[in-house]
Amino acid sequence: MEKEERREPEIVFSRSVKAGKRIYYLDVRKARNEDLYLCITESKRRQADGEEAPSFEKHKLFLYKEDFAHFTESLNEVIGYIQEQLGTIEERPEWTPEAKEETPAEEGEESKKKGFLGFLRK
Repeated sequence: MEKEERREPEIVFSRSVKAGKRIYYLDVRKARNEDLYLCITESKRRQADGEEAPSFEKHKLFLYKEDFAHFTESLNEVIGYIQEQLGTIEERPEWTPEAKEETPAEEGEESKKKGFLGFLRK
């Protein structure tokens, strides 16, 4: 009997967030039993010395529906704590390989208006 080929669960909804040299993918996937769950993937660009093409280091986090409430509550609590401690948090400008590193004082006014985790408000 041949082994059935394992396939990636279907992505039914997706968003991506560019953050510096990282991209976060927020994918809603459908399990074999038709349940939906969240897969958060961090993809970080790596350019090793002497290599022509960049490589990408990926880390995944799977979040299931029964954990959403506790996860959301804790995430909001942690973000609230950070905001209390730091005050206004400026959003990172979009990263491109050609872009020079900017200091926060050089960032545009538009990035200051979006605020911390502004991508969640889209």
